Amino acid sequence: MAMPEIKLQEVKNILSNVIDPVSKKDIVTAKIFQSISFENNKNVIRLKLIDANEQTKERMRGAVDFALERALGKENDVEVIFTELSPEEKIAHRKVLPGVKNIITVASGKGGVGKSTITANLALGLAKKGLKVGLIDADIYGPSLPLMLDVVQERPTTQKFGDQIKMIPVENYGVKIMSIGFFADPAQAIVWRGPMASKALKQLFADTEWGELDYMIIDMPPGTGDIHLSVVQIVPVTGAVIVSTPQRVAMADARKGVEMFKLDSVNVPVLGMVQNMAWFTPEELPENKYYIFGKDGVKDLAKELNVPFLGDIPLVQSVRESGDIGRPAILQENTLIAQAFSEMLNNFELSLHQRNQGHRPTEKVEIKRTSFE
Repeated sequence: MAMPEIKLQEVKNILSNVIDPVSKKDIVTAKIFQSISFENNKNVIRLKLIDANEQTKERMRGAVDFALERALGKENDVEVIFTELSPEEKIAHRKVLPGVKNIITVASGKGGVGKSTITANLALGLAKKGLKVGLIDADIYGPSLPLMLDVVQERPTTQKFGDQIKMIPVENYGVKIMSIGFFADPAQAIVWRGPMASKALKQLFADTEWGELDYMIIDMPPGTGDIHLSVVQIVPVTGAVIVSTPQRVAMADARKGVEMFKLDSVNVPVLGMVQNMAWFTPEELPENKYYIFGKDGVKDLAKELNVPFLGDIPLVQSVRESGDIGRPAILQENTLIAQAFSEMLNNFELSLHQRNQGHRPTEKVEIKRTSFE
């Protein structure tokens, strides 16, 4: 027996009685209902939800089925299909950081491995390419990016947007910057319990007017703690970069960092590992390399863990000097250290591109080697 085709206006009238619990509007007004079509002797209704896990979809499907059955009877065979949001729609409808295309965390299992140095150079390198970049210093117990980016004396301003007052981030080198360091005395120790720290961090994300960005780079605190879990709960992180020195004790913690992002409760792709302080080269002996922390440890670990290796960053005096004066080394012209950072950046972009195309980054990423070797 052929099923009767349901007309568009008829189904709109029926579904106008189904209320979306999030918007409190009916699903037609809320534009959750997308279309109805007659396919293979069956009426097919397509719905689109912004934030939809399987449980939410099942509840919505049940409510639609109930409304249709009550209005049309059980003999009508109606299939409810949920259509996926496009990447652009997901960004536009995101409650926190709407308009940000890629959200990247830079993490390390151990402190003192130069994670903030890598973060600063990654952010400025992207901005140098003409991309719109934001930077959040989530290392709330030891914020160092204001110093590295020469904005220690700057403070965010505020501006009213409709009925909301939001902070306007500090900007330098074409990068928008927010840090807990802007709100604390540099000489004062920041002592916060986990919930307080998470609340303060959420304000940096949600109470700041970031606008449209190609990248948001987040400098994470060392370790694997509450802040890391809070970040992935606040925003949909695109991917993570892990920084370590080749020292065995540092790599043991870096391994934990990679495994943390692979947990089901976190589930963030690891875009690659950076080997910082890969070797020491004194200024007066530029051809010499001293492997004071060991050799190729991070490269070998990346291969073992099946994640991309993004490159070597040597330990040279100019990296420390550039960080201290607030002008990261990637801004230098025609130096070997700037080249090392640039090649790390290129490998990062390639890995992210592969991930966005639906491939595992390790499948096709061809890592460029620096000219130090």
